Amino acid sequence: MNIPSIHKLFLTCPGFTTDTRTITKDSIYFALKGENYDGNNFAKEALEKGAKYVVVDNINLEKHPSFIFVYDVLKALQDLSSYHIGLFDIPVIAITGSNGKTTSKELINCVLSKRHKTIATLGNYNNHIGVPLTLLRVNSTTDIAIIEMGANNFEEISFLCSIAKPNYGYITNFGKAHLEGFGSLEGVIKAKSEMYDYLKQSKGIAFVNKENTKQIEITSYQETILFDYNSLGVNVKSLNPEIELSLGNNTIKTNMFGDYNITNIMSAIAIGKHFGVNNSDIKTALEDYKPNNNRSQILQTKTNKLVLDAYNANPSSVTAALDSFKQFEAENKTVILGDMMELGDDSINEHLKIYVSINNFKNIKSFFIGDNFSKATDNKNNCFISLDKFISELILLNSTVMVNCYDALHNAVATTQDKDEEGHLTIYKPFE
Repeated sequence: MNIPSIHKLFLTCPGFTTDTRTITKDSIYFALKGENYDGNNFAKEALEKGAKYVVVDNINLEKHPSFIFVYDVLKALQDLSSYHIGLFDIPVIAITGSNGKTTSKELINCVLSKRHKTIATLGNYNNHIGVPLTLLRVNSTTDIAIIEMGANNFEEISFLCSIAKPNYGYITNFGKAHLEGFGSLEGVIKAKSEMYDYLKQSKGIAFVNKENTKQIEITSYQETILFDYNSLGVNVKSLNPEIELSLGNNTIKTNMFGDYNITNIMSAIAIGKHFGVNNSDIKTALEDYKPNNNRSQILQTKTNKLVLDAYNANPSSVTAALDSFKQFEAENKTVILGDMMELGDDSINEHLKIYVSINNFKNIKSFFIGDNFSKATDNKNNCFISLDKFISELILLNSTVMVNCYDALHNAVATTQDKDEEGHLTIYKPFE
């Protein structure tokens, strides 16, 4: 069955899913395959749970009028989503970058949704499966689609752009992330700039921060919307503890910390203004936004304030977070870091750089968890090979704590211990 025909059937379904646990009545189920699973094995179960159609690619399945047989379910999903978004004449904003793309996407969505009906990537579901699933959520009521795109190898951004067909794009920054796949910072720049290449060819528009000289250079021969403090009318008033800024005559008190988040906020303001959102609505959106998903969160335990920036760390994001943490006003401060992943041959050197930089901080305790930090530092006293080792030997903290660690570790590493009324130690995990 060809894609236009599948699309007609898709439009008769009130929902779609790739997970039989989330099937709703008359939905369409895409039987994706992975390394350890095969959605074709659940095709009959999907029908029993109420699916109207099931897209499968196993020709050995018993024929059924509700089965849609294709050569490859994943490719069919991608082609279907690309066909679907192509039927809508709306702004499609693609967002990528080494750091801050999910936060920027959330902020941009909050601002734009004050005036427009938006569809945005859920969480950080930004890969070759997540992007198609986001595009399929676009419908006749959608004014703007905001699509986050992630990549750890060359040509992935180019491929995602070919599916989503963005006519606007924003790259948050170029940093040392996924070096295992990109090889170097130059490789990161080349890979992320695939979005600019697509926009140039398709005559789309790139939003570019004037302070990012490298991006200004790369986009000099294509259409851009440039922004900075002056053009937006932004003035930063305070960074401690949360960011406070003025926008024209409006004072905005955000729930975000760290000067690295100012660029994320400015991108939301710039894109919001371009699409007609006024300063008052921008103020409301930015003040209502509360960081989540272990990004730029401030959490309070019984005795400790946790500065939690713990999602998928890389050298650039860790350095930015540490620079902001140094400015955080608190009597006792502690840094807990877990290994940074996907750094390839640069891993040991990059971990050592972070370790050395933190040890130069005054009046800040530091603890490092994981095999990479242990190797890089030759198992110094404040390094722990595993989380269990850390919990068993340490205990701890009556201070402000910054936690930044890879996603397999991020909840558990934020363990704290408080004393109850009788003086007994109690472990709170992850937070209380």
